[in-house]
Amino acid sequence: MNPLSMMKIRLSALSVYHGLLETELFSSLLDLLGAMDKAPDEFAMRWGRFFSVLSREESRAESLSDAIYNKAVYDDNVFTRAAAGGEAVDCDGSEAWSSGMTMQAVRRDLDTLRAVSTLTPEMLIDAYPRKAGFGEDPLSILPCWECGSTEITLEGIVRFHMANGCGEFARYVAFVRRNGKCIPIPNPDLVRLDMLTGYELIRQPVVDNTIAFLDGFPANNCLLYGDRGTGKSSTVKALLNEYCDRGLRLIELPKPYLSEFPDIVQEIAGLPLRFIIFIDDLSFQAGDENYAALKGVLEGGIASRPDNALIYATTNRRHLLNETMSARKGDEVHLADTIQESLSLSDRFGVQVAFLAPDRNNYFRIVHALAEERCFDIDHDELERAAERWALAKKGRSPRTAVQFIHYAEARLSKGLELK
Repeated sequence: MNPLSMMKIRLSALSVYHGLLETELFSSLLDLLGAMDKAPDEFAMRWGRFFSVLSREESRAESLSDAIYNKAVYDDNVFTRAAAGGEAVDCDGSEAWSSGMTMQAVRRDLDTLRAVSTLTPEMLIDAYPRKAGFGEDPLSILPCWECGSTEITLEGIVRFHMANGCGEFARYVAFVRRNGKCIPIPNPDLVRLDMLTGYELIRQPVVDNTIAFLDGFPANNCLLYGDRGTGKSSTVKALLNEYCDRGLRLIELPKPYLSEFPDIVQEIAGLPLRFIIFIDDLSFQAGDENYAALKGVLEGGIASRPDNALIYATTNRRHLLNETMSARKGDEVHLADTIQESLSLSDRFGVQVAFLAPDRNNYFRIVHALAEERCFDIDHDELERAAERWALAKKGRSPRTAVQFIHYAEARLSKGLELK
């Protein structure tokens, strides 16, 4: 049996890493290896498909070995999960599974992946019996790839997972929960803390809490409340961008999916990463079943919050529950208990920070800082007058209003127009 036929058999026999065969890269490679007895046009078509798939990996991989390594380290299987949780090695660094059948299968799979990563275009052409159908130089017609030199070793794979987790949580930093899945967000908002002018002291308790969390110290759930457009959500997103290289991840959990919190816990528990479960724009109406669900999540529920997760929520209402005066004047015997119930949820956030709309001077300070970043050439007083007119038209001053004004001003000034 020729080496390429054996390579195809070995690749088809991937076991622990069997999921790789469902990816386009490996399925197209198997198709190409299976085309050695096909006519030149069929062989060339499968060659082209494989190269096309490989080229789409180019943003993350410069060679075949890079692409295969990336697929391997981002695979989610029983071994990568154990490696991420530190269960693949003992405390002395020796392999915990060295004698098990799963570990033997992992070694065999990695040996196969190393062999496949050395596959060159020349090897395929030399083994193709009908290469004369391409003329004297087949590789002048067919696109060629680089093999590269990325090593796929057991030790390197284990180190990667112990540092970065496994699966999609190793590849991406931001997720949103939808219908039972944490869906990756490939291009999250790139806002940074230094871009959020005017609220440095206000947000510092949230920053300090996050740093303590990343350092392994006890930390609290956070409630960011206050006026609209003051940067509550942007602060949470900026924390992710600031500290994702330290293993911080963010999972946005929309209110309708609060009941899926136990499932999220099961997915992330044991991973060597730190997660912020982000609930944006949180508020409840009386009788909302999600109210009780969140109370259980924050404290006292069966599915307790794991040590590697915190809940950060934003809201325009400090007490979260939409109350009416008629509710406080109801005919309940224990009215005080009803009022306490409406306040109890916010009390379960250990850190509560108020983001209030800026006064006139602070609003101008934010505008000037943003204008300076963009190198505006405009009179100081003229900028303030235009910014104030914009705020009045928007019915209030806020950092969001300032950003929107700067976008408007930049477009006008770039065209040589005056600000209205």
